[in-house]
Amino acid sequence: MIKKQIPNTITLLNLLCGVVSIIFLFEFGNPFLCSIMIILGAVFDFFDGMLARLLKVSSPIGKELDSLSDVVTFGVAPSLIAFFYVRQSGICGSEWLCFVPLLMAMMSSFRLAKFNLDERQTSSFIGLPTPANALLWLSIPLMQYAEENSWYSISHVVSDFAFSALSSPYFILPFSLIMSVLLVCELPMFSLKFHNLQWQSNKVRFLVLILSVLLLIGFNVYAIPMILVAYILISILVRQKNTLKTC
Repeated sequence: MIKKQIPNTITLLNLLCGVVSIIFLFEFGNPFLCSIMIILGAVFDFFDGMLARLLKVSSPIGKELDSLSDVVTFGVAPSLIAFFYVRQSGICGSEWLCFVPLLMAMMSSFRLAKFNLDERQTSSFIGLPTPANALLWLSIPLMQYAEENSWYSISHVVSDFAFSALSSPYFILPFSLIMSVLLVCELPMFSLKFHNLQWQSNKVRFLVLILSVLLLIGFNVYAIPMILVAYILISILVRQKNTLKTC
């Protein structure tokens, strides 16, 4: 009985990270720690499924619990980061514009509910995965921290521009709408989860992993939006390649 609850406990730790991230953001005004908690939640999210498979205790309730936790950690928390920076800018023409990023929380919830019912998404995704969307928004506080603590590997001019651009409401408002659409659109996305370590069945995953590591080494936290863009573009290319094969 205890063995069955181990993966569920890890999943609940993911949920706890999402809740704590929101507390750090609004109670303590610390978006950096908010991002760190989302990243920690992603670690728990990765290991809960792996443990369930290793222990052979996968269950329908585990799947539902995973999605409920992801709604908070990768849906609500990232959208609140975007909300936080738009509100902090103080340049919106009207207060209601601050709430536009919350559409991502709604679409994340819809996307995860759809995922649980969509039999096409057993080994890949239809629409942008919620953790991928979260990556973009958690990168903004990381850039802010890097800038304030001289924690970067690129020029100060570039780091200043990157943070200023991504934290601007002129970026956040339109991109929160774009990301909301990507979350629920019918665009096939490949999964980054490895079921084995064979090159032939995982070559795209290995290439993305290698590219991500190289970008992080070269650009530090400023590479995160680049990695997200690369993931979307490679997914589109893989889809086109598979379409040509079937024609």
